[in-house]
Amino acid sequence: RKPLLLNKVEGSQEVVNMAAIVPKEDGVISVSEDRTVRVWLKRDSGQYWPSIYHAMPSPCSCMSFNPETRRLSIGLDNGTISEFILSEDYNKMTLVKSYQAHQSRVIMILFVLEMEWVLSTGQDKHFTWHCSESGQRLGGYRTSAGACGLQFDVETRHVFVGDHSGQVTILKLEQESCSLVTTFKGHTGGVTALCWDPIQRVLFSGSSDHSIIMWDIGGRKGTAIELQGHNDKVQSLSYAHHTRQLISCGADGGIVVWNMDVERQETPEWLDSDSCQKCDQPFFWNFKQMWDSKKIGLRQHHCRKCGKAVCGKCSSKRSSIPLMGFEFEVRVCDSCHESITDEERAPTATFHDSKHNIVHVHFDATRGWLLTSGTDKVIKLWDMTPVVS
Repeated sequence: RKPLLLNKVEGSQEVVNMAAIVPKEDGVISVSEDRTVRVWLKRDSGQYWPSIYHAMPSPCSCMSFNPETRRLSIGLDNGTISEFILSEDYNKMTLVKSYQAHQSRVIMILFVLEMEWVLSTGQDKHFTWHCSESGQRLGGYRTSAGACGLQFDVETRHVFVGDHSGQVTILKLEQESCSLVTTFKGHTGGVTALCWDPIQRVLFSGSSDHSIIMWDIGGRKGTAIELQGHNDKVQSLSYAHHTRQLISCGADGGIVVWNMDVERQETPEWLDSDSCQKCDQPFFWNFKQMWDSKKIGLRQHHCRKCGKAVCGKCSSKRSSIPLMGFEFEVRVCDSCHESITDEERAPTATFHDSKHNIVHVHFDATRGWLLTSGTDKVIKLWDMTPVVS
């Protein structure tokens, strides 16, 4: 049960920063660091050729495509957002308007049809939103760092902004004002991607610390569950609502499909102690106990299952704990290792190698297709139905 590689789309001169599958068409829209916007349509030969090749005044950093209106919003390195309407046959694009949204590179764009808003974040540490009809700037908010993650909940008008400091900010948007709801931080690295499930009301955040955190916002219990399945920074997230599966892709080339339909557990808080909570041997900073017991201090570790502070001798074993998000083997104390059953070690995710350093993904749930774009300037199209079903 592996993803099937359907096609490769090659021809970009620089990294493809973002791309999207065209619904109901054998087509792909891509924006690249080489300043081009391209619409690739599949020809009878089975190859994808650019039906549109449009050069922009600055490198294209991000995009947002709305299939209903065929509105394509493109963020540029110079801070501008340019909006185009694509023709029905996807052979022509017409400029509608441009916004000077940011002072520097646009990082993320979201077009919200219900509100007729264009939301964006930039390297200038600002989140802004504009009216897509008038082009007027409606408001803005300064984030603590440049923001790579941006999601919006239409029902409550809450916007989620994840930034390089590792913080996620939740704002409530009105027509021309916004208010800070809360901020939360669980990553040790910057937030690189966000994904929102409006049905379960769960927010997923991916980070340069290689982890994903699932924030249960709708459950009102403050639960945050960690998922560890990448060996490098998580670059992009997508969610398959119909099967409750999360797709994460990373700089390690990994495509990980997580089953979110299982009852997961929060990882415990790490406990503080001056000595091993199993054998009572002092840790190396506990000079008094070392002197009294005439023993050499030991290095402190933590059991990933119970959170206790333990020495290396009392935590010599490793185990995967998938229900706690640890798909790889991690350090556990000896007693916890004995208590973990084979059933608890059963994986809750599948791992696949895309064979390129992924910078962005787009999932088309209707066909079960996944698009990955990489630093190798190649776009790959995958059939995920063997895995996401």
